[in-house]
Amino acid sequence: MAKIVDFLVVFGEGVRKRHYHETGKDRVTYFAVQLEVNVEGEWKVVIRYDCSHRFSYMDKYDIKGNKTKTALDLSFESALTYGDWDINKNWLKYKEEFLKGV
Repeated sequence: MAKIVDFLVVFGEGVRKRHYHETGKDRVTYFAVQLEVNVEGEWKVVIRYDCSHRFSYMDKYDIKGNKTKTALDLSFESALTYGDWDINKNWLKYKEEFLKGV
């Protein structure tokens, strides 16, 4: 039976992290961790660590919604841990870059 962990962390006004992962047989079977910024009343994804294509990767978005995908040579467990740590540590930088259009 799969165990699901799903929560939000609010970093500041209009900035949050969405964390979701599933485990089965002591292994991560699916995960998505993303930083979101509220732009004019709409939540936009800034950076997301995910495995929906059956491999771990990171998508970085610009304010127009364009994304750059980077494959991660990491297990799902390691990519989840790294993505969570990266967003916790660098959320302010990512938010500023996103809002400036970098």
